[in-house]
Amino acid sequence: MQSGDYLIPNLIANSEPEEPLTKYGLMRRNFLKEHRRGTYSGMMLEGNLKEHCLMIQKQAEERMDLLTSQMAKSQGVNEALKASDQMKWVGLMNNIRASAEEIVLSELIYS
Repeated sequence: MQSGDYLIPNLIANSEPEEPLTKYGLMRRNFLKEHRRGTYSGMMLEGNLKEHCLMIQKQAEERMDLLTSQMAKSQGVNEALKASDQMKWVGLMNNIRASAEEIVLSELIYS
């Protein structure tokens, strides 16, 4: 676009996805910002940081669900146990979720 003798660039920002970042997306963004500054800056300049974080967020949530169900099945944590001994079930499920989250964080968030 020209204004008098000057050429003014017609810059249009990339549209970002509307979906909000949740736990894993925010953790990935913070990791990139603090430990992978070049990658973070490049993604910010290209306008695809939020898209990347949303993709990692989705993968992490799916992986958590898969790992949790697989670990619960392999350890015999089921609805019958929940009905018979709720406290034991809660303790086992908390351990399973913590283990699954460690795997997800090391595989997807902090890599």
